[in-house]
Amino acid sequence: MIDIPSPAIAIVGRHNSGKTTLIERLIAELVARGLDVGSIKHHSHRGFDIDHPGKDSYRHRAAGASETVIAAPGQVARVKTIEGEMECSDLVRSMPGHDIVVVEGYRKSGLPTIEIMRQANAADAHTAEALLAAARAGEPLGADHVQLGRAEGEVQGEGPFAADEREKMPTAATVAVATDIPAAREAAALYGIPAIGLEDTAALADFLTEHYVRPRVSVVIQAGGESRRMGRSKATVPFAGRPLICRLVERLAPVADELIITTNEATNLEFLHEMYPDRDIRLVPDAYNERGALPGLYTALSAARNPYVAVVACDMVFASARLVVAEALAMHESGADVVTPHNKHGFEPLHAMYRRDTCAPVVHRRTETGEKRVQSFFSDPEITVLPFAQERVLEVEPRGGCFINANTPEDLARIEESYLGE
Repeated sequence: MIDIPSPAIAIVGRHNSGKTTLIERLIAELVARGLDVGSIKHHSHRGFDIDHPGKDSYRHRAAGASETVIAAPGQVARVKTIEGEMECSDLVRSMPGHDIVVVEGYRKSGLPTIEIMRQANAADAHTAEALLAAARAGEPLGADHVQLGRAEGEVQGEGPFAADEREKMPTAATVAVATDIPAAREAAALYGIPAIGLEDTAALADFLTEHYVRPRVSVVIQAGGESRRMGRSKATVPFAGRPLICRLVERLAPVADELIITTNEATNLEFLHEMYPDRDIRLVPDAYNERGALPGLYTALSAARNPYVAVVACDMVFASARLVVAEALAMHESGADVVTPHNKHGFEPLHAMYRRDTCAPVVHRRTETGEKRVQSFFSDPEITVLPFAQERVLEVEPRGGCFINANTPEDLARIEESYLGE
């Protein structure tokens, strides 16, 4: 089982700022767009129950059970007694596989936050004025705005901007403001962050989709056709009693939002549709007649429907789904156009991640000039390459072996003999 980490965003604000209402609309909008959304609600008061007194599960807890699981068709819930309060980062890590997790509260979690400020809420209005004063004064976002937030004559613990609310100011983690307050909009502009209308749920969803939602990944297995050194198609050569391509499909499909096999022998691979009817595997012919790594890369990029494209050779017997996930996360965090493993032998372009929209035109241009080497593409000034060092690869796959490939029957037999017990 491969756990794909979920990205998360926190929606924060003062009491009565409308967080829950906005989050409810936002989740509905994201789900309507086909996204898988998780959510976390920070409850500031000690003690809560998801079941009512008198129900069986409640009685289990009341009797002293430290952990109770409530299971029903289509639903499961777990209530566990813990010491202190669980960190938000730990909660997010416990929720893998979502396109995004929307967190209500947890201002100090370290997550990127969207700040809500509503004109009808007095504390929000004071916050907006404090934020604008700080922005005009050139203070960095997240500086101590307590004094700026006090209205003239206001004393500790009194008024709409009381002491507990003074701690709830935007921080350096604030990435956008959802507001209907002109002062908040002006402050956001001065700080260079978006200000989105409180009622403009679509715009807020657009912002999250562009910057924080998990990018979809197309996994492309390059199967080509007959291999001269192998003496037959690598895709259909037997490995552990089955065609080698089956091993690649099963290893990589769990992390593929789209699974593509580039091949010039689609008829011979049609059996994959019957073996894996739920995978919706696409068999795509080469875009160019001539052989070469760069033309093959263009085929992969032009066939992919998703923004991130993982390209893996079909003879990489131990291709790693975990490495695909790690490369996608590195690309998302760095903004690089290519994330490719790198070791003492150089780059490993056939177990790498490519940003489709920026890489495809450059690869096409270079292929049209007759270039066939991927290494030449990596040096193009329009492309940013992030080397994924061997140390990082081993953190992901401690056993290594991700790039072992079989070029001859002898190679394959040796690999099968050594690693069949994997």
